[in-house]
Amino acid sequence: MANSDPIQDLRDALAHSPNNTPLHLLLARTLLDQGRPVEAEQEFRSLFSKNPNAEMARGLARSFAAQGKISAAVVLLEEWTQQADCPAKLKVLLADYYLRSGETPRAVKVYRQALKEDPSCKSEELSQRLGVDLPPEDEAQSEVVEGRIRRAPETDSMLEIPEQKPQADFSDIGGMDAVKDEIRMKIILPMERPDLFEAYGKKTGGGILLYGPPGCGKTMMAKATAGEVKARFMPIGIHDVLDMWIGNSEKNLHSIFESARSHTPTVLFFDEVDALGASRSDMRQSSGRHLVNQFLAELDGMEHDNDGLLILGATNAPWHLDPAFRRPGRFDRILFVPPPDTTARAEILRALLKGKPVDDIDAEKVARKTSEFSGADLKGVVDAAIEIRLADALKLGAPAPITTKDLLQAVKGIRPSTKEWFGSARNYALYSNQGGIYDDILEYLKIKR
Repeated sequence: MANSDPIQDLRDALAHSPNNTPLHLLLARTLLDQGRPVEAEQEFRSLFSKNPNAEMARGLARSFAAQGKISAAVVLLEEWTQQADCPAKLKVLLADYYLRSGETPRAVKVYRQALKEDPSCKSEELSQRLGVDLPPEDEAQSEVVEGRIRRAPETDSMLEIPEQKPQADFSDIGGMDAVKDEIRMKIILPMERPDLFEAYGKKTGGGILLYGPPGCGKTMMAKATAGEVKARFMPIGIHDVLDMWIGNSEKNLHSIFESARSHTPTVLFFDEVDALGASRSDMRQSSGRHLVNQFLAELDGMEHDNDGLLILGATNAPWHLDPAFRRPGRFDRILFVPPPDTTARAEILRALLKGKPVDDIDAEKVARKTSEFSGADLKGVVDAAIEIRLADALKLGAPAPITTKDLLQAVKGIRPSTKEWFGSARNYALYSNQGGIYDDILEYLKIKR
């Protein structure tokens, strides 16, 4: 007897009982659990239209997210989390989606609010990624102010950040010529010809903010910049700075800058810089504002010389960064890092396929079929093509070469992740574009104001 299809069984049962909401909900959840989010979205939409409640909103948001439509999931959950009776687990889900879209400060805020309302909805993974946990010992006895422990242990130890000596340089990055030219003028040439720049009163060093869709090479560009000038590379994540003890985050940040200043030339790279420099006008906690003020003071170098210190920041959401970071002497160059063009995509594909069994790959043909794909998306294409070949290799007992056909087949199953980002960025570029800082987005989208 053939095995029955649980999805079809549920559909058949629902045909006989079309108003059975629990049965309809089970069908939607099963579709989602079995990796069929498009069909799950249709079912959750139908349920939501008949009975809009938090459970239906959660299912619809998860369906969106499973298709990569994170912005749609965020918009839906933001509306529901404004309601007084919103369950805390819905806010935890919103925090997760904020984090995925690069809006870390918002994620932290919503997640803390959810834990305050219902500690049982705590996610260990999300707590670790956001760095909002309190230590289990002495929590009840410790005085908590604005989400952090006031009483801090005394320590004289300096913060240790692992440094790197990148071997890559600009020749290892395909395309992005406009970004490279800006970095050369701002960072590289002043170090190569300090005499000329000193004649005009220009010091070496400075700050550049790289922004754009996730997975398009901002981190690689930062490493390549360090490689171009043979400098130390210090990658800084939010967990290297943020601390639960009041005042320690500011101390950590100062320690990082002091270490970089003592070993110039150094490229100090802040990933997700908006998590450390969020707009102070949006903050309710004074501790967050203190950290932003400390960051600005370190960038200014008023008390310490930043000569030879190269500061790069990367963000997917520059609109959440405090405007003070854009003043001269801080991140005074804001560079848009777009998805790779056709030539760059072909180069990325060749790099990803290097050392793997291939059969005369037409990288240009695949590149032409991957418009708007990020570097991360292209890696997904190659990984999917490898899985196709692995199935044959296991049958044959020998590696089966990857073909152009395999890559093109893999492309059909991957949606460019940059579309979601441009959906949000377009609105900021059109309606919150003070000084034309986001004109590059409009130019890329071919939108005339």
